[in-house]
Order: sequence, then C-alpha cells, then structure tokens
Amino acid sequence: MPQRLYIDVHAIQTVPPANINRDDQGNPKEAIYGGVRRSRVSSQAWKRATRRHFDTGAPEPDRATRTKRITAELATRIARHSGLHRDDAHRIAAALLAQLGLSQGKKAGDTAYLLFYGNAQLDAVAALVPDNAADLVALEEKELGEAVKELPVAVTFQSGHPVGVALFGRMVADIPKLNVDAAVQVAHALSTHETQLEFDYFTAVDDKNEQGETGAGMIGTIGFNSATLYRYATVGLAQLTDNLGGDTEAALDALDRFLDGFALSMPTGYQNAFAHHTRPSLLAVVVRADQPVNLVSAFEEPIAAQAGIQADSARRLAEEHLTATRLWGDRPLFTAASHTFRTREPHAKDTVEALTQAFGDAVDFADLRTSLRTRLTAVLGEQA
Repeated sequence: MPQRLYIDVHAIQTVPPANINRDDQGNPKEAIYGGVRRSRVSSQAWKRATRRHFDTGAPEPDRATRTKRITAELATRIARHSGLHRDDAHRIAAALLAQLGLSQGKKAGDTAYLLFYGNAQLDAVAALVPDNAADLVALEEKELGEAVKELPVAVTFQSGHPVGVALFGRMVADIPKLNVDAAVQVAHALSTHETQLEFDYFTAVDDKNEQGETGAGMIGTIGFNSATLYRYATVGLAQLTDNLGGDTEAALDALDRFLDGFALSMPTGYQNAFAHHTRPSLLAVVVRADQPVNLVSAFEEPIAAQAGIQADSARRLAEEHLTATRLWGDRPLFTAASHTFRTREPHAKDTVEALTQAFGDAVDFADLRTSLRTRLTAVLGEQA
C-alpha cells in the first residue's frame, strides 16, 4: 500500500441562473462566508453527480447502488438465478440479510437507511443461495434463518468494492463491520463572490383554453441565482488502494474515473428549467505527500464584479496556492492545470501568468490525466 499521497483537485466553474441544489424552502442553498452570502452546492449533491457520471460508462456489475430496497433487489437476483417465484425469493433474501442485523424501515421490506453496495457484491450474495433453493422455501421462517445463517453474507459485502464505494465509503452506524472509510473528501462548492437570491415568476398557458378564455393555467415562482463557484475535493491514494484490496492499478483507474467525473458532472436540480450545463474554466491538480489543502481562503474576501468574475477567481486561486506553498515550505510532487484563459484576452493576461507560475503551462484535460497517472506511478515506484 502506498505511503501518504493526496491528490487535491481545485475547480473554478461558472453556473448561469440555476437552482441545482435546493434547501428545505426550495431555494438554492446558500452560506455566509467572509461576511457575505454565497451560493452553495452541497458536497452530497456533487458526489452523487460524480458517481452517476462515471457509473454511466461502467458495466452494470461494476456500478454501485444506494437504496433502502436492498431486500427487493436481492430477491430479484435470487429469482433470476434460481427460477423461484418472486415471493419465495423475497423470503430467502430477507433471511440472508437478517444475519447482518440491518434496522428495518417503516415500509415493509425497506431498511431504515440507504445502504451503499456494489451490484457485483449483491450478485455474489445471490450466488450464495444453494442449489436446493426450492427446499429452503418449504421451511418455516426460523428454520430458514438457521439454514442460511452460515452463508458468508457479511464477508461478501466486505470485499470486491466497486469504484463508488471505494471512493466515497460506506457508513452503517449499527453494523461497523460493513463500514468502508471514504478515500475522497468533497467540500461544499461556494461562490467566489456575493450572490443574491432571485425569483423567476412563471406562467403556463392551457393549450386547450376555450375561445375567449383568458389567464394562465398555472402560476408559480422558482428561486435561482448565478455564481462562479470554487469546488474542491481530495483523494487519499493509500485509502483508495486499501479499499480496492491493495490493487494499485485499480486505484489509479478509480482516481482517473473520479477526476473525469468530478470535472465533468453537474447536479441535476431543476435541470429542465435552467439547462445549466457548463464545464470548469479551470481545473488544477496538486499531488501532496503531507496533507490535503483546501484553498477556499483565497475567496474569504469576496471578488467584486467588474468585467466578469471567472478570471479574477482563477488568479486568486493561483496566488493563494503560491502563497501557501511558499509560506509553509510545501513541496508538491506534481502540479498541473487545464483552463480556458488566454493571454490574448487583456483581462485574462495576468490570470494566465499567475496560473502558469502556480501550476505550469496549461494542458488539455486528457493530457493532465495522463501525466498525473505517469507521475503517480513513478512516485509509487520510488516508495516501493
């Protein structure tokens, strides 16, 4: 397993009018930082978007699922493998999962909380059911529980983790043996500037209005704001490798998939209403051997809107990175950045110079991912 290696990912991303992550009032989430109100997107929202992004390109068995309906999911697999009737398969599934001691939810068949597992792991649990499944169905509940109690259900969930579980971990408060320590920490995204909550007043016309009838068929409002966000995440490569059974290559693959997903994903709240599909204007990666460093302090003093905010935000981030490394004597093992700023743009010239000084010449995202893997492979080789 590698020694301490942390991959910090910093992004600056501008989002147009949107409501991508709602609070309990249905308005965009916010936070006070630096004495002013900022737009905020919770870490949970972007983690789910990231996971769904990289799961989209993965085979079904390699994906992860988070649900309260694990009993029904397992029953589906048992019925498929054994040919049992759905109700009979559900009885066996419930008996198998009962040995885990999962707290039951209010709805019959549901667990009390969302359980995060790999689809291949659940397939493996279904495969534990012996060939005499039909004989098991004939047993009473207590006898059925005794018949399956020696099957290694918990052990099956403790290994063979998919990328999603290996990255984001699993927390089961009352069953510690099922816990998986997360290899990734994701900060709440914050706007680099002050934001104001606005409201879209909308009306919908009834297409079947009778002649002469006036007025709207529906009237409502949606809260929204627009923001240039600072996004941050860090990956502990040692923990990720451990979660994947010590497989270094699998850990590097998982890191690459996370980087792609974190950079290109977008939470989907009110997506149809706002079509807020944007990509980062800056993505910077820093590999450190000491500890992760969130650079949000670059924006404690909010950026004032002059001729745009993106370029100033990127420059502030670069300057904060340079200041922090010089002040504390940090020696990052690798730095690289992909960004959209160009020296021919007068407003962005100083930003490009600061970014180059902090992270080196800009590279394409594909090249950044390749060079990161190459560097990590070299460092791991040196550690070995």
